[in-house]
Amino acid sequence: MIDPIRSELFDILRELSEVAPDVRLGQLILNLSYMARGLEDSSAWEIEDTELLTIAKHHLETWRARHTVSAA
Repeated sequence: MIDPIRSELFDILRELSEVAPDVRLGQLILNLSYMARGLEDSSAWEIEDTELLTIAKHHLETWRARHTVSAA
């Protein structure tokens, strides 16, 4: 069984992939890890699922806010 945090993370990553289809999954994971932990080589390797979920939610909310305002 997939951990509930990981399941939610997959859902958020799917949403981010839908709003930014030109961004490859690897790029998305690296970008999120850099946003959460900084531009260190180890960021993607060491990030925890909970950290990734938190930053992914924040990134999606930010994206929606920017695109909702510009669409109005």
